[in-house]
Amino acid sequence: MTSVPRGAEPVGRARDGGDPQDSLRDRWERVQSAIGDAARESGRSPESITTVVVTKFHPASLVRELADLGARDLGESRHQEARAKVAEVADPRLTWHFVGQIQSKKARQIAAYARVIHSLDRESILDALASAERTTECFLQLNLTDDPSRGGVAPDGLNALAERALATPGIRVLGIMAVAPLGDDPRRAFATVRAASERLQATAPDATFISAGMSGDFREAILEGATHLRIGTAITGNRPPAG
Repeated sequence: MTSVPRGAEPVGRARDGGDPQDSLRDRWERVQSAIGDAARESGRSPESITTVVVTKFHPASLVRELADLGARDLGESRHQEARAKVAEVADPRLTWHFVGQIQSKKARQIAAYARVIHSLDRESILDALASAERTTECFLQLNLTDDPSRGGVAPDGLNALAERALATPGIRVLGIMAVAPLGDDPRRAFATVRAASERLQATAPDATFISAGMSGDFREAILEGATHLRIGTAITGNRPPAG
């Protein structure tokens, strides 16, 4: 689940990590300001929105800098990298989120360090998580495309997956997650997610959260009710090459 930002200009529509001369603090504060503006525009408090900073490919030193700036929610999408980074940082102030697609055989290992999983999309993951040593908070991932390789459950399968998740020990369903399809109007895509969230709550009344919006489209996501944003390059800058 990687971000391919849309648009070209201000924060929320940037194609890359911004001006290379910007500091991490500059980017963090600029994004937080933009989130606050969008939250107020949507009639909500900025404090009601969780910024998950996606640190894929970035070193543990950057995570420590982010923590010092006030970041408390960090996201990773590659299991081996995530597990090593969490162990190296070892900061009890931080909540780790897993935002990438999951192999069922790795789910229990991921749950050992990630308090929140954003990509629960099939029953085999539920079966694996049922044996985890602690409760795992999960978003059900909705696929807004016709491409199954994008990850996520089809809209007509969402409630059945929710019912199965609610019946699985050790799972807390937080809500719904989705990625706006490339080339589509993100506001329209996130309106679809909002409607799906409302339907989900008929099955899971406590599943009120929406994980949506990345570096290129988080403003549109907030305007359609997103409560959790998964933001990478707009805060971290361009990713270093994968190792």
